[in-house]
Amino acid sequence: MSTNLSIPLDLPDIVVLDVKMNKNGEYIITVESTLDSTHCHQCGRKITKCIGHDRPITLRHLSILGHAVYIGLRPKRFQCPYCSNKPTSTQQLSWYQPKSRHTKAYEQQLLLQLVNSTIQDVALKEGLGYEAVVGIIDRYIATQVNWYELARLEVLGLDEVALKKGHQDYVVIVTARLSDGQLKLLAVLPNREKETVKAFLNRIPTRLQRTIHTVCTDMWSAYLNAVKEVLGQAVLVVDRYHVAKNYRDCADKLRKQELKRLKAELLEPQYKSLKGVMWPFRKNKADLSEPEVELLARLFSYSPALKLAYDFREKLTAIFEQDLSKTEATQALKNWRQEVETSELTCFDPFLTTLDTYLDEITNYFLRRDSSGFVEGLNNKVKVLKRRCYGLRNLAHLFQRLFLDLEGYRLFANPGTTHYI
Repeated sequence: MSTNLSIPLDLPDIVVLDVKMNKNGEYIITVESTLDSTHCHQCGRKITKCIGHDRPITLRHLSILGHAVYIGLRPKRFQCPYCSNKPTSTQQLSWYQPKSRHTKAYEQQLLLQLVNSTIQDVALKEGLGYEAVVGIIDRYIATQVNWYELARLEVLGLDEVALKKGHQDYVVIVTARLSDGQLKLLAVLPNREKETVKAFLNRIPTRLQRTIHTVCTDMWSAYLNAVKEVLGQAVLVVDRYHVAKNYRDCADKLRKQELKRLKAELLEPQYKSLKGVMWPFRKNKADLSEPEVELLARLFSYSPALKLAYDFREKLTAIFEQDLSKTEATQALKNWRQEVETSELTCFDPFLTTLDTYLDEITNYFLRRDSSGFVEGLNNKVKVLKRRCYGLRNLAHLFQRLFLDLEGYRLFANPGTTHYI
């Protein structure tokens, strides 16, 4: 029985001359080009007069059965008969880049490994230098969006994320959700000032600006004003997630106040019976288990005001769950507002002010039920990326790593396919 195994190198235009394994267990595969021409580096014309070989090069290739593989090649040199000084040009094969120490297939494999990983981890696993991996990223991944690759943008999302916790050091993540649901990273802006956001929106090509029908954002005035001034044709939606956080925080603030009051007024056994009530209170009513329902009922028996706040919160959530038109939703929110004011509860006062200010943008949600949930999902990815990398302060690198995490599997999971971004 034969113990030999043939494995294709998937490298075009070469013939294998020799295969050896060195003392480190690495395969050294010597190859030669089968092409008999190249192009002159001066005039660009095809030349066929081979005058010898350039110095040998060694390129790292995909591992075989756990063994590192290196491709040895002496590139052919050709002389140009058309240029007056008869210059020589070194033949360049399609499966590696000039001055690179790796084949394109190996570099794309490294990029695939970098998805949801770190540069340091990949460098250590592959026995490479940190800067070598950074160089590969720079060769394949741009630091800004290529507008020519996009036909439409559809829904735009704007949201900030703090690069450094507790320091108000915000960057703005701009993304687009395409008609097929695909998420595209458009930019990482250095701050959330109006002029910065406006300048970016103005850089979007006019043909793509016309395809933006909705912009989802939070209630930060800089975003709202920039969008209105540049993308006047788009529907501006104050994201449902941020609206919900606003009114739920109002109810939660009352919970904290009431528990503080109850701690002072109730006997110790009574107060202890309310232990762990925070999470059931924050849940939607439909998601409560039977013990949680009983715990909330005990809490509400001591605090009728908290029961009222909880019911108002749930009623407001139900409005957003219903299939309403913008007009119907506007009226429902006004009715809810009137009920809250009649109840004499004051915990929702901050949200009522928000409702007055942004009612039109909030109810725009009911036109197409667009939200920036896709942006929030990306923000979570940013947070995970920051933790993995122990901070990521360079915005160009942040764009590249986010792009790679989003697009890496699509671009580099197919062996033998070359991609340039």
